[in-house]
Amino acid sequence: MAKYLITGGAGFIGSNLARFLLAKGQQVAVLDNFATGKRQNMADFIKDITFIEGDIRDRAAVDKGVSGCAAIFHEAALGSVPRSVEDPLTSHDVNVNGTLAVLEAARAAGVKRVVFAASSSAYGDRPESPKHEGLAPRPVSPYAANKVACECYMQAYAACYGLETVCLRYFNVFGPYQDPFGAYAAVIPAFVSSLLKKKSPTIFGDGNQSRDFCYVDNVCQANWLAANAPPAACTGQPMNIACQDAISLNDIIRELQKLMRTDIQPIYAPPRAGDVRDSLADISLAKAQIGYQPKVFFAQGLRQAIDWYTKNL
Repeated sequence: MAKYLITGGAGFIGSNLARFLLAKGQQVAVLDNFATGKRQNMADFIKDITFIEGDIRDRAAVDKGVSGCAAIFHEAALGSVPRSVEDPLTSHDVNVNGTLAVLEAARAAGVKRVVFAASSSAYGDRPESPKHEGLAPRPVSPYAANKVACECYMQAYAACYGLETVCLRYFNVFGPYQDPFGAYAAVIPAFVSSLLKKKSPTIFGDGNQSRDFCYVDNVCQANWLAANAPPAACTGQPMNIACQDAISLNDIIRELQKLMRTDIQPIYAPPRAGDVRDSLADISLAKAQIGYQPKVFFAQGLRQAIDWYTKNL
């Protein structure tokens, strides 16, 4: 049994990862300040973990969390492209300076490895498809720039200090505990929430833009594989985590209409600044480096997500 710290463990991905690790019999510590995470996301396991309420920019709070850890899963961030466009300074402060604080705390405590939640937004508007890690980043939003800067720090700490780091570039993760409310809600829970309320979901753009949607169980598995990969795979090299399948927003609406037995039609609004048109991953590097293989694909994941939202909204 080893101890792991999850920054942002009260959030969507972090709370799912906590359940995943606990199911494997591991010790879990969570650091979260509830800026975007929720206490209720941890209600079913809060008694089984060590919880530190604090900000990743606060070294004292991070130092408490990292003590005795075999590895850190750094999930904490101010997500959302639109949020970063509206307030780039705060996004930078939390995402970049917070990541640097986590790395410094890990180095000081002698933590062996940091697994970082990177983002497919790093590829920006590059026309190449599928996206592979050999492409130079071309961020088109402050959020994407934040994530690229953090990748660089992961690589620098591996090179300078010998800290083992892994950057997992997530492609549009979805699943239970993902927030369907607010201005920055992710697309699938926002669509499901609208349809459950008998309201028309809003699509920004023509709906033909596509994403490589990845069910959260795949991401949890990828993090576990990264935490246990050979040191040679842990130099800060980014790796795509996805299902290698392009799904358009119109496809999602049609599938939801079928699964939820509704004919409610979407409303189309102008595209948002910073949004990428299409995103499809090449996942061959993650397969080779950490043995990643998606296990839950879009149709199955969507059914499971709908089931959870129907019961919990």
